[in-house]
Amino acid sequence: MTKIGITGSLSSGKTTASKILSNKRGPFFSADIIVKKIYKNTSFKSRVSKMLNISKNKNFKAKVKKKVIKNKKFLKKLENLIHPIVRKEMLLFLKKNKDKKFVFLEIPLLIESKLIKYFDVIIFIKSKKKLRLKRYNAKSNKGTKLFEILDNKQIKDNKKLKYCDHVVVNNKSLFILKKKLSNILKLYE
Repeated sequence: MTKIGITGSLSSGKTTASKILSNKRGPFFSADIIVKKIYKNTSFKSRVSKMLNISKNKNFKAKVKKKVIKNKKFLKKLENLIHPIVRKEMLLFLKKNKDKKFVFLEIPLLIESKLIKYFDVIIFIKSKKKLRLKRYNAKSNKGTKLFEILDNKQIKDNKKLKYCDHVVVNNKSLFILKKKLSNILKLYE
């Protein structure tokens, strides 16, 4: 099994790249999808609502975001709850798919979370900050403040690069992104 990790800065195109890479080649794991499931879990909501002193009604996630924007230390507390769950799900995914030729794992904080040892190949998706902010707001319109907080949680691109096997700059079209990714996969097929 070749374990391919896809990482990159916020709104750089990791999910799009991951779907292109994994299409008809192997199973795909997304840390972001796991986090979305975690936020729907009632026991997680209870723990977070007590920790942040917020209600757990239908605006729960919006209230969490407001708290994080007001006080960045809450982000670290959330990560301490979320990251172990994501790591456990990742390991289960790897175990379940151990007989596959390729597995693809999109992990935004792959390097920051010290997960490098789990991967045979790490692909870094890189994009200009201005373009990433535009994509971020187009997808969710959550605003610049939260983007900056989350973006600052990640180590800088120039430091990340030394841990990655391949760097894909994603500032142009989807066609160009597909071509770059296809060229990388040819090295492993």
